[in-house]
Amino acid sequence: MKLNDKIIVITGAANGIGKALAQRFAQESPKRLILADIDGDSLNTICQDLPMAEAKVCDIGTEEGVQELVNSTLSDHGHIDLFCGNAGILRLGGVNTSESDFQKVWDINVQSHIWAARAALPSMLERGSGYFLITASAAGLLTQLGSLSYSVSKHAALSIAEWLAVTHGHQGIKVSALCPQAVESNMTAGTDGSVAGIDGMLPAETVADCVLEGIDSEEFLILPHPNVKQYFQNKANDYGRWLGGMQKLQQQFAALMPENVLDGSQDLK
Repeated sequence: MKLNDKIIVITGAANGIGKALAQRFAQESPKRLILADIDGDSLNTICQDLPMAEAKVCDIGTEEGVQELVNSTLSDHGHIDLFCGNAGILRLGGVNTSESDFQKVWDINVQSHIWAARAALPSMLERGSGYFLITASAAGLLTQLGSLSYSVSKHAALSIAEWLAVTHGHQGIKVSALCPQAVESNMTAGTDGSVAGIDGMLPAETVADCVLEGIDSEEFLILPHPNVKQYFQNKANDYGRWLGGMQKLQQQFAALMPENVLDGSQDLK
């Protein structure tokens, strides 16, 4: 899909990948960029340099927030060509992660995509066209050491993307799942990306370039870190060997992190 003259919504647009997507997409002459985040000040700063962009302060961790974002866009602009579900959060911890933290991760990393599809699909299906970009992370294809909630949520996000593609592909709905490893953002600020940065932490701008290429060719999997494809194939070809390798990585990771973080009794935000 070409982005010129398109109506595009981007969540989590105030920093990191979302901000980079907005700036890169703007070069393709879209009709309108609707940039959504809870950080209104940062959104307004970004929009000052992008004349086709408008800021939309909302909480996509609630169905009401997502519905209002979609409904206001449809009311103001008539339709949505591309909905980029990019917002996400990370909480370290295992099975002892608090219920409140697990629920927040689930709402933002998983439910927001369901709510977006629930709100945007009817008008897309009526037009016979529409595109969803879901930021699922390499954790959705592999796993996330040190964070049970993030790993589970990103597997679920990838599953949503698959289901939408399978169920509505014949009706003109396109879907891409963005699955990078570590990316420079507020989430990874001050870190080396930990195990997710094993193949290097990419600038968000590089990821945005990959997304543009993936959407242009309508690829389902967008993999800014090429090694992820091989890791995923290794996992499928020999699950036991892959698990053994990940266990070794886990031991390396555990040596660097306090035990109370790994078991979920301490929350890093």
